[in-house]
Amino acid sequence: MHALLTENATDGVSSLYAIIFSGTGGVLALVFYVLYAVALWKVFTKAGYPGILALIPIVNVIFLVKVAGMSGWLALLYLIPVVGWIFHIVVSFKLGDRFGKGGAFSFFLLWLLSVIGFFILGFGSARYRRA
Repeated sequence: MHALLTENATDGVSSLYAIIFSGTGGVLALVFYVLYAVALWKVFTKAGYPGILALIPIVNVIFLVKVAGMSGWLALLYLIPVVGWIFHIVVSFKLGDRFGKGGAFSFFLLWLLSVIGFFILGFGSARYRRA
C-alpha cells in the first residue's frame, strides 16, 4: 500500500512539473526564435537578400548557407547528424569571413552563440563582401 501511495504521489509531482515547464519552454522557444529571425533578417538584408526569408524555418538555413558563399543545396548536409555539426562550423567560418570577422569571432559567436553573433553582424558596422 505504501509503495502505491508513493508511486502515485511521484506521478502527480512529475505531472505538475510537466505542466509548468512545458508552457515555459514553449514561450522561451518562441522568444528565442523571434530573436533569431530578427538577427537573421538584418544579416540577410546586408547580404542583399530579402529579410522576410529569415522568418521561414527551412528557407532561412538555405539562404544562410548562400550568404556564406556556398550552394543552397549544401544545406541538406545539416540533416546528417555528425556532418551537420561539422558543416555548421564551416558555414560559421565562411560567414564570418564574408563579413570580415576572424576565426575566434566565427567560432564563439557564430557557432556557439549564433544569435548574439548574428545580432553583431546585422546591427553592427560589419560590411558584407561578395567573393
